[in-house]
Amino acid sequence: MPGSSEAPVVVGRGPGSTGSTGSSGSAGNGVPVGAPVVRAEHLGRRYGDVVALDGVSIEIPAGQLVGLLGPNGAGKTTLLQLLAGLRRPTSGSVEVLGGDPRRPSVRSGLGVTPQDTGLPATLRVSEVIEFVASHFTDPEPTGELLERFGLGGLTGRQTGGLSGGQRRRLVLALAFVGRPRLVLLDEPTTGLDVESRLSLWQAVRDYHAEGGTVLLTSHYLEEIEALAERVVVLGTGHVLADGSLDEVRSRVGLRRVRVTAERLPELPGVRRTSREDDRYELLTSDADALVRALVLDGAPFADLEITNASLEEAFLSLTDPAARAVDDGREGGESR
Repeated sequence: MPGSSEAPVVVGRGPGSTGSTGSSGSAGNGVPVGAPVVRAEHLGRRYGDVVALDGVSIEIPAGQLVGLLGPNGAGKTTLLQLLAGLRRPTSGSVEVLGGDPRRPSVRSGLGVTPQDTGLPATLRVSEVIEFVASHFTDPEPTGELLERFGLGGLTGRQTGGLSGGQRRRLVLALAFVGRPRLVLLDEPTTGLDVESRLSLWQAVRDYHAEGGTVLLTSHYLEEIEALAERVVVLGTGHVLADGSLDEVRSRVGLRRVRVTAERLPELPGVRRTSREDDRYELLTSDADALVRALVLDGAPFADLEITNASLEEAFLSLTDPAARAVDDGREGGESR
């Protein structure tokens, strides 16, 4: 199972493992203290004429929880596959845990859950866990792992008899069997109900609190907001934004303006307007100009609030070519 494209790559030792941690001056797996857990420089990956990644560079320090966002086809899954050693880059270099991710000694520190994973239908849940655990010297106790992922009552059930959500929870549990130092999660909660999703969030938080490093992709923006301390946005194979949630939200220059008024005049830079009774909410590229125009119009208003755009609004602005063209034109005009 480890290293197979049909099953989760479940290899690794946890951040709190009691096993050997390497020589002095290194933090396990031979990684020098202070060195990034992930270092990718100018990564490129092509599939024939299709460019999946084009010059992507990213560093992730130990203990960081990073959310990777991007529309379908942005290159998120390809990037995770390169970091997991499942594919070779066409150009550039990638280093994970201080070495080549295709080396078994490096992959022993990884836990990976891909989007699509097959499980042997006739094996029982406990047998799958125990088989994977047998590859490690200090695996998580099976019972604790099953309880953490809500599988405690399913130990004797064959995986072929599990529901889609139960199979997904099992696959996620397998990524943590070997106490990995770095976990790569590709759309981890797709197909899970709300309760299961919240349980996984807590499992990821607990792992991160113990010093683990996480890179996860998700279509659920609230998931990224709930978990990630840093967000990387990919689009058409490039890094479009990289920073904290607040930095990414402010990166697009959008502001949300809320104001109470009987009517509003035509205002500059408004991308979107919504109204409930006398309460307006506007998304604008220039909040200062909007407020000036509102004051100059002379119409009475109250309860003015200006905040950053949401992560969803920032994401849509960053990944929508038309919106980016508007922003680029505005920024170019301001610089002249």
